[in-house]
Amino acid sequence: MTNSWLAYPGELAALSAAFIWAIASVVYTGIGRQLSPLTLNLVKGLIALLLLVLTLLLTGQLFPTVPPLALGLLLASGALGIGLGDTAYFEALNCLGPRRSLVLESLAPPLAALLAFVFLNETLHLQGWCGILLTVAGVTWVVLERTSHLPNFVIRSQRGIVFGSLAAIAQASGAVLSRAALAGSDIDPLWSTCVRLAAGIGVLLVWVAVQRQPWPNLKPLASPRLWGLLTLTAFASTYLGIWLQQLSLKYAPVGIAQALSATSPLFVIPIAVLALRERVGWQAIAGALVAIAGIWLLFAR
Repeated sequence: MTNSWLAYPGELAALSAAFIWAIASVVYTGIGRQLSPLTLNLVKGLIALLLLVLTLLLTGQLFPTVPPLALGLLLASGALGIGLGDTAYFEALNCLGPRRSLVLESLAPPLAALLAFVFLNETLHLQGWCGILLTVAGVTWVVLERTSHLPNFVIRSQRGIVFGSLAAIAQASGAVLSRAALAGSDIDPLWSTCVRLAAGIGVLLVWVAVQRQPWPNLKPLASPRLWGLLTLTAFASTYLGIWLQQLSLKYAPVGIAQALSATSPLFVIPIAVLALRERVGWQAIAGALVAIAGIWLLFAR
């Protein structure tokens, strides 16, 4: 490979986001025992949004001059990708469990590449498509080996497939909308992160408001230790993670950025072995090698 790795800022940003999300997923596993998924998603989103607003205020970039079309694209991207996509994914988790939901989630990168081809005229050579498919296939193989069966879990296949597919479509569409707003523009990805997150949180708040169920238990939030952990993890996973994702969508083709951002399960493997002392089977190792081959193709294209 003759080109420098620094010639691929979008791809490196996507991998960095995946690495951060892998570490955050281990932390959120513990926090998730105290807060419901919806409460956790809202609280960490609000914390990250506050941090983003403060950063933009300090740098004088909170109110930049942005074309109305680009602003609309970013708002729609956040509403679809973060608001609708995350909500649909949570529902798929409740219906199918994590393993089947993550398999459906793997549809997002190739779907994003197809949508970008149709609407943005963004083309990929055969090597790029092979890299995306190998990366997604390897990650899916890792997920299938790494996720154990949940006891007393009732599968609702039809509803779960509908919401899992909707989540993949929403996230792919959100990525394409972000790419349309960011590619070839001078919009700061940090500002676009703030706009997308605000739109996504708005959708989640509306969804909570129309629910007939009472608000989940908020008593655990009285703990200063939990607030500290939430703030630190929200900064890493949401503030930095979504910012890096926006950087990847600005500088890399949509399908490639989505595929590399979805490689978090690969980074979880060494964490599970070194920090959690878990055993990893041959299927996960083989899947990781396949995904690494796909990543190499994306950088060598």
